[in-house]
Amino acid sequence: MTDQLDYNSLVATRRHFLRDCRLGLGGMALGSLLQQEGVVRAGQQAEAVSGVAAPFHLLPRAKRVIFLFMAGGPSQLDLFDYKPKLQQFSGQAVPSSMLEGKRFSFLNREDTLLGTGRKFARYGQSGQEVSECLPHFARIADDVAIVKSMTTDVFNHGPAKFLTNTGYPRLGFPSMGAWISYGIGSESKNLPAFIVLQSGPRGPRGGSPLWGSGFLPGQHQGVAFRAEGDPITYLENPAGMSRTGQHDFVSAVADLNRTRFEVTGDPEIQTRIASYEMAFRMQQAAPEVMDLSGETASTLSHYGAERQKPSFARNCVLARRLVERGVRFVQLIHTDWDHHGGPATNLAESLDEICQQVDRPAAALVTDLKQRGLLDDTLVVWGGEFGRTPQGEIRERVGRDHHIDAYTMWLAGGGIKSGVTLGKTDELGFRSVEDQVHVHDLQATLLHLLGLNHLKLTHRFQGRDFRLTDVGGTVIDKLLA
Repeated sequence: MTDQLDYNSLVATRRHFLRDCRLGLGGMALGSLLQQEGVVRAGQQAEAVSGVAAPFHLLPRAKRVIFLFMAGGPSQLDLFDYKPKLQQFSGQAVPSSMLEGKRFSFLNREDTLLGTGRKFARYGQSGQEVSECLPHFARIADDVAIVKSMTTDVFNHGPAKFLTNTGYPRLGFPSMGAWISYGIGSESKNLPAFIVLQSGPRGPRGGSPLWGSGFLPGQHQGVAFRAEGDPITYLENPAGMSRTGQHDFVSAVADLNRTRFEVTGDPEIQTRIASYEMAFRMQQAAPEVMDLSGETASTLSHYGAERQKPSFARNCVLARRLVERGVRFVQLIHTDWDHHGGPATNLAESLDEICQQVDRPAAALVTDLKQRGLLDDTLVVWGGEFGRTPQGEIRERVGRDHHIDAYTMWLAGGGIKSGVTLGKTDELGFRSVEDQVHVHDLQATLLHLLGLNHLKLTHRFQGRDFRLTDVGGTVIDKLLA
């Protein structure tokens, strides 16, 4: 079997039947055959398939993604990238050659080098080097690939978050989860393809456009579930409205919308139809997936989660439950990793606190997926929009500024080579000097593992073809198992 699959003639036939004959026996038979071939994913309706760009470009290694997005920029120098030279020269001035052409958000030219106050050790047979801030990471050291040579283009939070999540440093572009939903659809009939869960003291800078659909059909946007109460507002029927009555109402509105679509051809009408129908199905599916009463006490303890208390740990349990039910892309956003050195944003107590919130559940998620046989085809990604500088910000307490030339992310499962470290930074941690990985390279690799060629997954908008990776992106072959 080859990696490249040619479905062109099959797709044309599929579209004809689903458009013109979807209510007949021939349409149902074809749908069944195509599902067996992997063209129509399990649980998809004909209407949902029409919003999908194309079948797989190549054989997928992963079926789904869980993106643990650490909003604010974790300090790689205090977590993953130990630099003896930085320790040796801590407190000294930065060589002027290293600052030439560089821009920072808050640093002054006189700010000096800052070594870490954290102890590092090696874990697992792979000998992954990690700081004492992440003690639970030790048990997954052999399951992950650590990338120490990440780079990005913009040094302020909002634009950097947009670049990481949408491929562009400004508003208006589809998010990664939306592109994936658009590219290969969903395996779930009753839940959205893309779900967002948030935790931490506040939402991320950039807000909902980070998981928006941009110029793609609106059905592909991420759906943000609430931490408490109903996962989505107005999920319950109003008083006096039965399930049957609600079904009849949704069906009647859908018929009216289809009639209108035949007149105007407006694709957003199809999005509206899909949204109403998905909302109806979610009335039962969403409360069930959010109910942790069926999870054992030992499982919750493994994650450090409580059944009812909102937290990153609880969201990790929910992420596993969502991918079990066929959700294609689950994004967990956790704030606040923006450690500039203020009373609540320092590299001492504040870093300890946020690492305690994240380390145990993130490690538990990987081991739980592995034990359940889900890790092989579930890609887990951990990281922020950029890293932190080798210079210190000595304000009320010690912190670091934003840094775009060298930072760390890790990946596990879904076709990723395990127990490896990719990339290297210079002796002081200023630059990525070996196997540099740009954000667009990471995006291209995620799509590749899901069976999508990032160069071919495009959408024409305002006269040109756009893609997640803009005009960049190279698949990181060294990360592939």
